[in-house]
Amino acid sequence: MAGRTELFPAGGVAARDGPRADDHDGVTRTSAGIVRDAVPTDAPRCAEIYAPYVRDTAISFETEPPTAADMAGRIAEAQRDHAWLVLEDDGGTVIGYAYGGPFMSRAAYRWSATVSVYLDGARRGSGGGRVLYEALAERLGERGIRTLLAGVALPNEPSEGLHRALGFEPVGTYRRVGWKHGQWHDVGWFQRELVTDCSPPA
Repeated sequence: MAGRTELFPAGGVAARDGPRADDHDGVTRTSAGIVRDAVPTDAPRCAEIYAPYVRDTAISFETEPPTAADMAGRIAEAQRDHAWLVLEDDGGTVIGYAYGGPFMSRAAYRWSATVSVYLDGARRGSGGGRVLYEALAERLGERGIRTLLAGVALPNEPSEGLHRALGFEPVGTYRRVGWKHGQWHDVGWFQRELVTDCSPPA
């Protein structure tokens, strides 16, 4: 992920032979793969990536993995006002995704968003999370979001380290707010400001 990303039209991706249903006006090529907007056909793969986090860990506080149909609905909802991005490897397989959503439902929170990133288990530590998060931050900034917030079930040193490396600052901890796998879990909150001045939102 070190270094800049390169934006180019989808037609310039040599690995693709002709147009596909998931072609986009623009994608982002990075050292970890290609970042693009999610499309409905990505839902089964996103659900597959997410399921082990739900079943086997407290990283997610869900207890039942969502279906592909559920995931398609989440993708559509996120893209309405925020964003949902996927990361493809050179073979076109989705290996991770990141998305933004509302921080709170009240109108005054409109310019803040929660963010999450998930990678295929075999790809953790590959730099894909950093790539997705940076692309997501850029996209959300373009949509007027000024502050990003991420909740991290504790302890989770890799996730805490990723957020700190990307400019998130720890802003507080909710104690024993989640019960999963037979124990209580704390949630640490991390915040990154995309706009640091006190000007009114655009």
